[in-house]
Amino acid sequence: MGLADELATTADDGPTGVSMDVIHLFMWHIYILPMPRGYSKERTSVHRLHYHFIWCPKYRKSVLTGEAKDRLEALIQEKADELGLEVLALAVRPDHVHLFIEGNPKLAPNKIMQQVKGYSSRRMREEFDFGLPSLWTRSYFVSSAGDVSDETVEAYIEAQTGQ
Repeated sequence: MGLADELATTADDGPTGVSMDVIHLFMWHIYILPMPRGYSKERTSVHRLHYHFIWCPKYRKSVLTGEAKDRLEALIQEKADELGLEVLALAVRPDHVHLFIEGNPKLAPNKIMQQVKGYSSRRMREEFDFGLPSLWTRSYFVSSAGDVSDETVEAYIEAQTGQ
């Protein structure tokens, strides 16, 4: 049995049923102990921001094949490197793109998309004739991904308001 399991079985539960010692252990672990694997450290912050983006070519045309697919993958990697972001996974399908990327707290998700889509559209349209008024639609999907559940964060915040 690990320390967290032991604390969970011996500590009093808070108002949400989550052990207060486990919540405090969790917070103590992030800020006092050495940084856990997977977290990035800046001068003034520790973060783990992972975003899943999905976007499509205009009219959802199947134009991202062959050389265009390979070039798009390279352009996305170039822009991510320029922005100081790490591409965790990338899947280019003929009619849409999935990008799983590690973000930075100084760069909002909408700015990441603006940079990636703008740069790739401009460069791709210089090199390929897609017969489209613009390469990408204006819309995109974004979702954050993380290790801590909503319930854990809510329980921690509720515990803090009771102190």
